[in-house]
Formats: sequence, C-alpha cells, structure tokens
Amino acid sequence: MTVAEQRLTLERIWLFEGCNRAELARIHKAAEEVAVPEGTLLVEEDEPGLLFFVILEGRASVVHGGRTVADLGPGEFFGELALLDDRPRSASVVAATDMALLVIRRRAFQRVLDATPALTRTLLRAMACRLRASGADADY
Repeated sequence: MTVAEQRLTLERIWLFEGCNRAELARIHKAAEEVAVPEGTLLVEEDEPGLLFFVILEGRASVVHGGRTVADLGPGEFFGELALLDDRPRSASVVAATDMALLVIRRRAFQRVLDATPALTRTLLRAMACRLRASGADADY
C-alpha cells in the first residue's frame, strides 16, 4: 500500500476524522500494517501492553475472564488503555477472522498523542463511551 493509499485508509477511520493531513502523515509514519491469521492472540489479559491496534479488515473477539465481552470490526481499535495507564492488559483480544491491522508501538503511540490533540480528544471520548457502556461509569 502506498503512503497516499494509507492516508486515505486513515481518513476513513472515525478515530482519525479530526486529524489534518500533517497529523495523518505523523500517524502513518508511526504505524505498521500487519496481517494476522484467524486465531492469533493479539493481546493477552494481565500481560504488559506494548502495542495499540486499529482494525483495517477482519474481526476480533475481546475476552475478559474467559468470557467474550465484545466483538470488534473495521475502524475499531484496542490496546490503548494499557499504554495510557502503564498497567497490564484488561482483556485478551483474539483474531476471529484473518485481519489487517495498523499497529503502533508504545513509544510512538505516546509521541503521536502528544503531537495530535484531535486524536487525543477523540480517544478520550471513545474511552468514555466504552466506560459508560460497561456500566462502570460512576461519576466521581
């Protein structure tokens, strides 16, 4: 995929909607596209978080305590929580189908967030939505 095609892909992902061209280029530079087969364990519950993932193609299952708690598809993301709070992964994520993913390593993720306020705000809103949906949104 060329740089121009990659930017178009990023522009179509709602997480990056508020980003300008320079910010999209920065994200592209930080990201690596990875293909994984069905059944791949992408992150493991209680393990350290080193990567942030955005799903380009395919589906993934989120498993917490041995129970599937969510299914994710194209345009959705995971892995940010452990990178933000430096604590172990709160769930496992397994490729439910063959997948294409954008992957950003911890250090690059921090640099992208520092340099991309629009992405940081969108990520915070998305995390708030997830928290509310989980029922753990005590307002204190």
